[in-house]
Amino acid sequence: MKSLTIQEINTIINGEIVGDTSHKISGLEQIQKANNTQATFIGNRKYAALWADSKAALAIVNDNIDLEPGENRVLIKVKNADLAMAKLLEAFTPKTPHFETNIHSAAVIDTSAKIGKGSRVGAGCYVGKDVVIGNNVTLYPNVTILDETTIGDHTTVWSGAIIRERSIIGSHCIFHNNVSIGADGFGYRPSDDGRGLVKIPHIGNVVIGNGVEIGANSCVDRAKFSSTILGDGCKIDNLVQIGHNCVLGRFCIMAGSSGLAGSVTLGDGVMIGGSASIKDHTTIHSGATVGAGSGVMNDVPAGKTVLGYPAVDSREMLKQWVALRKLAR
Repeated sequence: MKSLTIQEINTIINGEIVGDTSHKISGLEQIQKANNTQATFIGNRKYAALWADSKAALAIVNDNIDLEPGENRVLIKVKNADLAMAKLLEAFTPKTPHFETNIHSAAVIDTSAKIGKGSRVGAGCYVGKDVVIGNNVTLYPNVTILDETTIGDHTTVWSGAIIRERSIIGSHCIFHNNVSIGADGFGYRPSDDGRGLVKIPHIGNVVIGNGVEIGANSCVDRAKFSSTILGDGCKIDNLVQIGHNCVLGRFCIMAGSSGLAGSVTLGDGVMIGGSASIKDHTTIHSGATVGAGSGVMNDVPAGKTVLGYPAVDSREMLKQWVALRKLAR
Protein backbone atom coordinates (compact mmCIF):
# COMPACT_ATOMS: atom_id res chain seq x y z
CA MET A 1 0.00 0.00 0.00
CA LYS A 2 1.31 3.43 -0.96
CA SER A 3 2.03 5.88 1.85
CA LEU A 4 3.36 9.44 1.88
CA THR A 5 4.90 11.65 4.54
CA ILE A 6 3.42 15.03 5.36
CA GLN A 7 6.33 16.71 3.59
CA GLU A 8 5.80 14.61 0.47
CA ILE A 9 2.12 15.55 0.47
CA ASN A 10 2.93 19.23 0.89
CA THR A 11 5.29 19.05 -2.06
CA ILE A 12 2.25 18.01 -4.11
CA ILE A 13 -0.24 20.60 -2.84
CA ASN A 14 2.15 23.42 -1.80
CA GLY A 15 0.42 24.62 1.36
CA GLU A 16 1.36 25.71 4.90
CA ILE A 17 1.96 22.90 7.43
CA VAL A 18 0.56 23.46 10.92
CA GLY A 19 1.29 20.83 13.58
CA ASP A 20 3.20 17.55 13.52
CA THR A 21 2.43 13.85 13.34
CA SER A 22 4.31 10.58 13.45
CA HIS A 23 1.87 8.99 11.01
CA LYS A 24 2.37 8.47 7.31
CA ILE A 25 -0.67 8.92 5.10
CA SER A 26 -1.95 5.85 3.25
CA GLY A 27 -5.09 7.27 1.69
CA LEU A 28 -8.01 9.70 1.88
CA GLU A 29 -11.41 9.45 3.50
CA GLN A 30 -14.43 11.44 4.65
CA ILE A 31 -13.79 13.38 7.84
CA GLN A 32 -16.08 11.19 9.98
CA LYS A 33 -14.77 7.88 8.57
CA ALA A 34 -11.03 8.52 8.37
CA ASN A 35 -8.53 6.65 10.55
CA ASN A 36 -5.15 7.82 11.84
CA THR A 37 -3.28 6.91 8.65
CA GLN A 38 -5.66 8.82 6.38
CA ALA A 39 -6.12 12.39 5.25
CA THR A 40 -9.35 14.33 4.89
CA PHE A 41 -10.23 17.84 3.77
CA ILE A 42 -12.27 20.78 5.02
CA GLY A 43 -13.30 23.21 2.32
CA ASN A 44 -16.28 24.72 4.15
CA ARG A 45 -16.64 26.16 7.66
CA LYS A 46 -19.72 24.05 8.36
CA TYR A 47 -17.50 20.95 8.47
CA ALA A 48 -14.84 22.47 10.73
CA ALA A 49 -16.63 21.36 13.91
CA LEU A 50 -16.22 17.71 12.84
CA TRP A 51 -12.43 17.93 13.04
CA ALA A 52 -12.33 17.65 16.84
CA ASP A 53 -13.84 14.14 16.79
CA SER A 54 -12.18 12.97 13.58
CA LYS A 55 -9.43 10.33 13.78
CA ALA A 56 -7.73 11.61 10.60
CA ALA A 57 -4.01 12.38 10.91
CA LEU A 58 -4.18 15.15 8.32
CA ALA A 59 -6.74 17.68 7.18
CA ILE A 60 -6.28 19.83 4.09
CA VAL A 61 -8.03 23.07 5.02
CA ASN A 62 -8.98 26.32 3.33
CA ASP A 63 -6.67 28.99 4.77
CA ASN A 64 -9.62 31.18 5.83
CA ILE A 65 -10.84 28.51 8.32
CA ASP A 66 -9.48 28.78 11.88
CA LEU A 67 -8.61 25.37 13.34
CA GLU A 68 -6.04 23.86 15.67
CA PRO A 69 -4.43 20.62 14.53
CA GLY A 70 -4.54 18.82 17.88
CA GLU A 71 -2.15 16.22 19.28
CA ASN A 72 -0.20 14.17 16.73
CA ARG A 73 -2.23 15.66 13.90
CA VAL A 74 -1.52 18.10 11.09
CA LEU A 75 -3.32 20.73 9.08
CA ILE A 76 -2.12 21.84 5.67
CA LYS A 77 -3.64 25.21 4.85
CA VAL A 78 -4.25 25.99 1.19
CA LYS A 79 -6.23 28.53 -0.82
CA ASN A 80 -8.61 25.92 -2.22
CA ALA A 81 -8.97 22.61 -0.37
CA ASP A 82 -11.05 21.05 -3.16
CA LEU A 83 -8.35 21.63 -5.79
CA ALA A 84 -5.61 20.51 -3.41
CA MET A 85 -7.54 17.32 -2.66
CA ALA A 86 -7.88 16.65 -6.40
CA LYS A 87 -4.07 16.80 -6.75
CA LEU A 88 -3.64 14.46 -3.80
CA LEU A 89 -6.20 11.99 -5.16
CA GLU A 90 -4.08 11.73 -8.31
CA ALA A 91 -1.11 10.71 -6.16
CA PHE A 92 -3.13 7.90 -4.55
CA THR A 93 -4.92 6.75 -7.70
CA PRO A 94 -4.62 2.94 -8.08
CA LYS A 95 -3.13 1.47 -11.23
CA THR A 96 -5.49 1.01 -14.15
CA PRO A 97 -6.35 -2.53 -15.35
CA HIS A 98 -3.37 -4.43 -16.72
CA PHE A 99 -2.78 -5.17 -20.42
CA GLU A 100 -0.65 -8.28 -21.01
CA THR A 101 -0.09 -7.15 -24.59
CA ASN A 102 -0.99 -3.93 -26.40
CA ILE A 103 -3.24 -5.60 -28.99
CA HIS A 104 -5.12 -8.57 -27.58
CA SER A 105 -5.40 -11.62 -29.81
CA ALA A 106 -9.18 -11.68 -29.24
CA ALA A 107 -9.64 -8.16 -30.66
CA VAL A 108 -11.03 -7.86 -34.20
CA ILE A 109 -9.34 -5.08 -36.17
CA ASP A 110 -10.08 -4.42 -39.83
CA THR A 111 -6.99 -4.56 -42.02
CA SER A 112 -7.63 -0.98 -43.22
CA ALA A 113 -7.65 0.45 -39.67
CA LYS A 114 -4.64 2.39 -38.42
CA ILE A 115 -3.57 2.03 -34.79
CA GLY A 116 -1.10 4.60 -33.44
CA LYS A 117 2.08 3.99 -31.47
CA GLY A 118 1.57 2.85 -27.88
CA SER A 119 -2.17 2.33 -28.25
CA ARG A 120 -3.81 -0.63 -26.51
CA VAL A 121 -6.81 -2.65 -27.67
CA GLY A 122 -8.39 -5.10 -25.23
CA ALA A 123 -10.07 -8.46 -25.73
CA GLY A 124 -13.39 -8.44 -27.56
CA CYS A 125 -12.90 -5.01 -29.12
CA TYR A 126 -14.01 -4.37 -32.69
CA VAL A 127 -12.27 -1.71 -34.79
CA GLY A 128 -13.93 -1.18 -38.16
CA LYS A 129 -12.97 -0.24 -41.69
CA ASP A 130 -10.80 2.86 -42.17
CA VAL A 131 -10.77 3.72 -38.47
CA VAL A 132 -7.82 5.89 -37.44
CA ILE A 133 -6.70 5.66 -33.81
CA GLY A 134 -3.97 8.00 -32.57
CA ASN A 135 -1.03 7.37 -30.28
CA ASN A 136 -1.41 6.07 -26.70
CA VAL A 137 -5.13 5.45 -27.00
CA THR A 138 -6.63 2.80 -24.69
CA LEU A 139 -9.66 0.70 -25.67
CA TYR A 140 -10.65 -1.49 -22.76
CA PRO A 141 -12.23 -4.91 -23.48
CA ASN A 142 -15.46 -5.02 -25.50
CA VAL A 143 -15.34 -1.56 -27.05
CA THR A 144 -16.77 -1.07 -30.55
CA ILE A 145 -15.39 1.54 -32.95
CA LEU A 146 -17.26 1.56 -36.26
CA ASP A 147 -16.12 2.56 -39.75
CA GLU A 148 -14.29 5.78 -40.65
CA THR A 149 -14.09 7.01 -37.07
CA THR A 150 -11.07 9.04 -35.95
CA ILE A 151 -9.81 9.08 -32.35
CA GLY A 152 -7.08 11.47 -31.18
CA ASP A 153 -4.04 10.76 -29.01
CA HIS A 154 -4.25 9.73 -25.33
CA THR A 155 -8.00 9.06 -25.36
CA THR A 156 -9.41 6.32 -23.12
CA VAL A 157 -12.57 4.35 -23.92
CA TRP A 158 -13.90 2.04 -21.20
CA SER A 159 -15.62 -1.30 -21.69
CA GLY A 160 -19.02 -1.45 -23.36
CA ALA A 161 -18.73 1.91 -25.11
CA ILE A 162 -19.80 2.14 -28.75
CA ILE A 163 -18.56 4.84 -31.11
CA ARG A 164 -20.58 4.76 -34.31
CA GLU A 165 -19.38 5.33 -37.87
CA ARG A 166 -17.77 8.61 -39.01
CA SER A 167 -17.40 10.05 -35.52
CA ILE A 168 -14.49 12.42 -34.92
CA ILE A 169 -13.07 12.24 -31.41
CA GLY A 170 -10.35 14.54 -30.04
CA SER A 171 -7.31 13.90 -27.86
CA HIS A 172 -7.19 13.31 -24.09
CA CYS A 173 -10.87 12.31 -23.91
CA ILE A 174 -12.36 9.79 -21.47
CA PHE A 175 -15.50 7.81 -22.30
CA HIS A 176 -16.77 5.68 -19.41
CA ASN A 177 -18.59 2.36 -19.53
CA ASN A 178 -21.43 1.94 -22.03
CA VAL A 179 -21.21 5.41 -23.53
CA SER A 180 -23.00 5.64 -26.88
CA ILE A 181 -21.61 8.07 -29.45
CA GLY A 182 -23.34 8.55 -32.79
CA ALA A 183 -26.57 6.56 -32.49
CA ASP A 184 -29.48 7.78 -34.62
CA GLY A 185 -31.22 10.91 -33.45
CA PHE A 186 -34.87 10.70 -32.42
CA GLY A 187 -36.95 11.84 -35.36
CA TYR A 188 -40.32 10.63 -36.72
CA ARG A 189 -43.15 12.13 -38.73
CA PRO A 190 -46.73 10.87 -39.30
CA SER A 191 -47.05 8.85 -42.48
CA ASP A 192 -49.11 10.15 -45.40
CA ASP A 193 -51.91 7.72 -44.69
CA GLY A 194 -51.95 8.67 -41.00
CA ARG A 195 -51.58 5.06 -39.93
CA GLY A 196 -48.02 5.09 -38.63
CA LEU A 197 -44.76 6.97 -38.19
CA VAL A 198 -42.00 7.52 -40.73
CA LYS A 199 -38.44 7.39 -39.39
CA ILE A 200 -36.32 10.42 -40.32
CA PRO A 201 -32.83 9.30 -41.39
CA HIS A 202 -29.90 10.86 -39.55
CA ILE A 203 -26.93 10.95 -41.89
CA GLY A 204 -24.64 13.36 -40.02
CA ASN A 205 -22.03 12.54 -37.41
CA VAL A 206 -20.66 13.48 -33.99
CA VAL A 207 -17.61 15.70 -33.47
CA ILE A 208 -16.07 15.79 -30.00
CA GLY A 209 -13.21 18.13 -29.05
CA ASN A 210 -10.16 17.63 -26.84
CA GLY A 211 -10.27 16.88 -23.12
CA VAL A 212 -13.92 15.84 -23.09
CA GLU A 213 -15.12 13.36 -20.44
CA ILE A 214 -18.44 11.52 -20.78
CA GLY A 215 -19.90 9.48 -17.91
CA ALA A 216 -21.29 5.96 -17.95
CA ASN A 217 -24.44 5.21 -19.96
CA SER A 218 -24.61 8.67 -21.52
CA CYS A 219 -25.62 9.15 -25.16
CA VAL A 220 -24.61 11.64 -27.82
CA ASP A 221 -26.77 11.25 -30.94
CA ARG A 222 -25.59 11.81 -34.50
CA ALA A 223 -26.89 14.80 -36.42
CA LYS A 224 -29.72 14.67 -38.94
CA PHE A 225 -27.21 16.35 -41.23
CA SER A 226 -23.92 18.13 -40.46
CA SER A 227 -22.68 17.39 -36.90
CA THR A 228 -23.58 17.13 -33.25
CA ILE A 229 -20.68 18.97 -31.59
CA LEU A 230 -19.14 18.93 -28.09
CA GLY A 231 -16.45 21.58 -27.61
CA ASP A 232 -13.11 21.22 -25.87
CA GLY A 233 -13.17 20.45 -22.16
CA CYS A 234 -16.85 19.56 -21.79
CA LYS A 235 -17.62 17.31 -18.81
CA ILE A 236 -20.72 15.12 -19.05
CA ASP A 237 -22.02 13.10 -16.09
CA ASN A 238 -23.65 9.65 -16.12
CA LEU A 239 -27.04 9.05 -17.77
CA VAL A 240 -27.03 12.24 -19.82
CA GLN A 241 -28.83 12.56 -23.18
CA ILE A 242 -27.50 14.93 -25.87
CA GLY A 243 -29.85 15.00 -28.84
CA HIS A 244 -29.13 15.30 -32.55
CA ASN A 245 -27.59 18.51 -33.90
CA CYS A 246 -26.84 19.92 -30.45
CA VAL A 247 -23.80 22.20 -30.27
CA LEU A 248 -21.94 22.61 -26.97
CA GLY A 249 -19.27 25.26 -26.55
CA ARG A 250 -16.11 24.85 -24.50
CA PHE A 251 -16.03 23.63 -20.89
CA CYS A 252 -19.75 23.01 -20.48
CA ILE A 253 -20.88 20.82 -17.57
CA MET A 254 -23.96 18.58 -17.59
CA ALA A 255 -24.88 16.75 -14.36
CA GLY A 256 -26.50 13.31 -14.17
CA SER A 257 -29.85 12.57 -15.84
CA SER A 258 -30.00 15.95 -17.56
CA GLY A 259 -30.92 16.09 -21.23
CA LEU A 260 -30.80 18.23 -24.33
CA ALA A 261 -33.47 17.80 -26.99
CA GLY A 262 -32.49 18.19 -30.62
CA SER A 263 -30.69 21.29 -31.92
CA VAL A 264 -29.96 22.86 -28.52
CA THR A 265 -27.00 25.26 -28.44
CA LEU A 266 -24.90 25.86 -25.32
CA GLY A 267 -22.34 28.64 -25.17
CA ASP A 268 -19.01 28.37 -23.38
CA GLY A 269 -19.00 27.46 -19.69
CA VAL A 270 -22.71 26.62 -19.41
CA MET A 271 -23.64 24.51 -16.37
CA ILE A 272 -26.69 22.21 -16.44
CA GLY A 273 -27.87 20.78 -13.12
CA GLY A 274 -28.96 17.20 -12.55
CA SER A 275 -32.26 16.08 -14.16
CA ALA A 276 -32.70 19.39 -15.97
CA SER A 277 -34.37 19.24 -19.39
CA ILE A 278 -33.77 21.63 -22.26
CA LYS A 279 -36.38 22.11 -25.03
CA ASP A 280 -35.37 21.65 -28.67
CA HIS A 281 -33.98 24.60 -30.66
CA THR A 282 -33.17 26.49 -27.44
CA THR A 283 -29.98 28.51 -26.92
CA ILE A 284 -28.35 28.84 -23.50
CA HIS A 285 -25.72 31.53 -23.79
CA SER A 286 -22.21 31.50 -22.33
CA GLY A 287 -21.79 31.38 -18.56
CA ALA A 288 -25.44 30.62 -17.84
CA THR A 289 -26.53 28.09 -15.20
CA VAL A 290 -29.62 25.88 -15.22
CA GLY A 291 -30.65 24.64 -11.77
CA ALA A 292 -31.24 20.98 -11.03
CA GLY A 293 -34.62 19.62 -12.10
CA SER A 294 -35.45 22.66 -14.18
CA GLY A 295 -37.26 22.67 -17.52
CA VAL A 296 -35.92 25.26 -19.95
CA MET A 297 -38.49 26.34 -22.57
CA ASN A 298 -36.88 29.56 -23.84
CA ASP A 299 -33.43 30.98 -24.57
CA VAL A 300 -31.31 31.88 -21.53
CA PRO A 301 -29.16 35.05 -21.62
CA ALA A 302 -25.42 34.93 -20.93
CA GLY A 303 -24.50 34.65 -17.26
CA LYS A 304 -28.10 34.17 -16.11
CA THR A 305 -29.12 31.51 -13.57
CA VAL A 306 -32.53 29.96 -14.16
CA LEU A 307 -34.53 27.60 -11.99
CA GLY A 308 -37.86 25.81 -11.90
CA TYR A 309 -40.35 24.33 -14.35
CA PRO A 310 -40.74 26.23 -16.57
CA ALA A 311 -37.37 27.79 -15.78
CA VAL A 312 -37.22 31.51 -14.98
CA ASP A 313 -34.69 33.79 -13.29
CA SER A 314 -33.62 32.01 -10.10
CA ARG A 315 -34.39 34.97 -7.83
CA GLU A 316 -37.89 35.27 -9.27
CA MET A 317 -38.49 31.54 -8.80
CA LEU A 318 -37.32 31.66 -5.18
CA LYS A 319 -39.74 34.53 -4.52
CA GLN A 320 -42.56 32.46 -6.02
CA TRP A 321 -41.70 29.52 -3.78
CA VAL A 322 -41.70 31.76 -0.69
CA ALA A 323 -45.09 33.19 -1.67
CA LEU A 324 -46.56 29.72 -2.24
CA ARG A 325 -45.26 28.56 1.13
CA LYS A 326 -46.95 31.52 2.86
CA LEU A 327 -50.22 30.81 1.04
CA ALA A 328 -50.12 27.17 2.20
CA ARG A 329 -49.93 28.12 5.86
